[in-house]
Amino acid sequence: MKFFLLATLFTIAAADSYRAAEHATKYVAPSYEPPKYETATYAEVNYETAEPYEFGYVVKDTESYADFDHSEKRDGKVTTGTYRVQLPDGRVQIVTYKADSYGYTADVKFVGEAKYPEYVQSKYNSYSAPAYKAPAAPVYSAPAYKAPAPVKPAPQYKASTTPAPVYSKPVYKTPAPVYPTPAYEAPKYKATTTTAAPAYDVPTYIAPTYPSAPVY
Repeated sequence: MKFFLLATLFTIAAADSYRAAEHATKYVAPSYEPPKYETATYAEVNYETAEPYEFGYVVKDTESYADFDHSEKRDGKVTTGTYRVQLPDGRVQIVTYKADSYGYTADVKFVGEAKYPEYVQSKYNSYSAPAYKAPAAPVYSAPAYKAPAPVKPAPQYKASTTPAPVYSKPVYKTPAPVYPTPAYEAPKYKATTTTAAPAYDVPTYIAPTYPSAPVY
């Protein structure tokens, strides 16, 4: 009976474990695809001669004192141009340049005469030393002080009227010790009673009887 119960329990446990394994979550290893890189393509640089062009502009602003212009032209092989700048000193700087296969050259010239404002000393920069007079040294006079003559009266002593103390010699009395006589009670002894010895009955011994010897 016990074996049957154990076998049944074992079968139930095995069935539960099988069901748990059947419904358990299954993990699949992730798979990664390698990235795909496209090959970069570069356009071939064309070093041919640039096309002809021409431009120019003028800037003049009275509030910011900006006054300049620039113009340039290229026919495909040679580049020429010029620019003009109004300088702060009143002159005008003009630069004419040329660039070709032989290099870059520039011609710089100035028109007008440099003018600088006259120097005017500011009134805030002038400083005069203050007129300071040292005060006269003070004159101190010695104080007129007279020390008063000390007056000390002669001390007066009075004889004391208090009588001299009289001391009497102390008398010591030693009392005789009184010791009380201890009271002792005589011990009381109780008379012992003798118990009579118990009387025991003498056991009666009965000799056993044995059967007679068998006769063969």
